[in-house]
Amino acid sequence: MNSVIDLPPAMRRRLDGAGSVQVQLDPADRIDTAKVFAVYGKGGIGKSTTSSNLSAAFSKLGRRVLQIGCDPKHDSTFTLTKQMLPTVIDVLETVDFHAEELRPEDFMFQGYNGVMCVEAGGPPAGTGCGGYVVGQTVKLLKEHHLLEDTDVVIFDVLGDVVCGGFAAPLQHAERAMIVTANDFDSIFAMNRIVQAIGAKAKNYKVRLGGVIANRSAATDQIDRYNERVGLQLAAHFPDLDVIRRSRLKKSTLFEMDDAPGLAAVQQEYLRLAAQMWLGGAPLEAVPMKDRDLFDLLGYD
Repeated sequence: MNSVIDLPPAMRRRLDGAGSVQVQLDPADRIDTAKVFAVYGKGGIGKSTTSSNLSAAFSKLGRRVLQIGCDPKHDSTFTLTKQMLPTVIDVLETVDFHAEELRPEDFMFQGYNGVMCVEAGGPPAGTGCGGYVVGQTVKLLKEHHLLEDTDVVIFDVLGDVVCGGFAAPLQHAERAMIVTANDFDSIFAMNRIVQAIGAKAKNYKVRLGGVIANRSAATDQIDRYNERVGLQLAAHFPDLDVIRRSRLKKSTLFEMDDAPGLAAVQQEYLRLAAQMWLGGAPLEAVPMKDRDLFDLLGYD
């Protein structure tokens, strides 16, 4: 039986990232039938909650949405489907990695308000590249013509900047959104993400689309950083108990009973989705050096 460690030579080829080894995208596998967004941010910042509610908001606006979770944890679509889905790598393993034997219903599932959900998953630790898994996922979707009836694709991406699984969605996305909190560690991670996206933008169409402030009462630190590097705040979601409870209840925010602040947050997601759909000028941010970032936001 093949294993995920038996990867194609392209995975070991040095490509566009200076000093990095990444999976090269087959031009035939590009997503050219939908608007594609990739959601990034520090690990644990709430990317999956943000992505799922954003997918729900797009669906509320009448868009046909596909969310692709790109983390071995495979819980990106948990609140949309009310369950932990089998991953693409899981189902490939059941057919000895003969992808032609899979059916769409083996790896794609319908969630809240018609949002289609896929969990790419990832190889076991130390055995392969997450970028390969993302590539195989998009290839499967293309082979089964599952992208042709899709208006919006949202990649919910793991937080590790150095991983090929981080970089692979940037080869498909038009805009990358960064989720951050109003604290130094989150903004430090955001700065690294800005640098990574800038590197990919030299060879692919992806550009920065804006910053989503999450779990934050204020945005003063984020605003200070954005002004310095050339980013803009796209949306702001405070640290509300109803958001925490929605995860525990396996629900999107659009399914929760009325609670303080809920209506405003729902409207903010709808506004953000509408803004992202309309598009806009890309942001040409210039990341800061680590020392300069410490001087800007560091501790007294």
